[in-house]
Amino acid sequence: MSDPVLEPRQPGSLGELFRVFNRLALQGFGGVLAVAQRELVERERWLDRDEFVEILSVAQVLPGPNIVNLSLMIGDRFFGLRGAFTALAGMMLAPLVIVLVLAALYARAAQQPLVSGALRGMGAVSVGLIIATGLKLATSLKRNEMGLPLSLAIGACTFVMVALMRWPLVWVLAGLGAVGIAAAWWRLRR
Repeated sequence: MSDPVLEPRQPGSLGELFRVFNRLALQGFGGVLAVAQRELVERERWLDRDEFVEILSVAQVLPGPNIVNLSLMIGDRFFGLRGAFTALAGMMLAPLVIVLVLAALYARAAQQPLVSGALRGMGAVSVGLIIATGLKLATSLKRNEMGLPLSLAIGACTFVMVALMRWPLVWVLAGLGAVGIAAAWWRLRR
């Protein structure tokens, strides 16, 4: 049985915007993107999946962390410049304090095997969260201008070139990004 379609809504205030982005930031460690999709699309219903993918696509090509760019764009969408800064503050304030405290603690415990093992484990969890988010959002590729087969092919090529062949990410993205842009442009012109 499928979930009922719920009406999209908007944040009621700058305080709500801050609270949601603060909650989002506090839930993720190295994998906030998966949490962002769940919070903004499924829980808060501020965006649908297609809107989330579109905003994320723009956030990925802008300089800076994707999630920071995403928070700025969503805050601006609902409350303009004040919303952008409020969402950014919600996204960054508590994590900044936590990271400063952890950095001080890490300086004292960096050589402990338990600490280095925990950090390796967190890296594996982050990879899993990113893969899960990608799989969850893959349904939106059916409506993508490039189409599902070409999108999957470009994704597979990216994985092979970066993960297996160890090519520099910047050159892979430049090359395959150009192919993706050209394919989308060609299909949109038809």
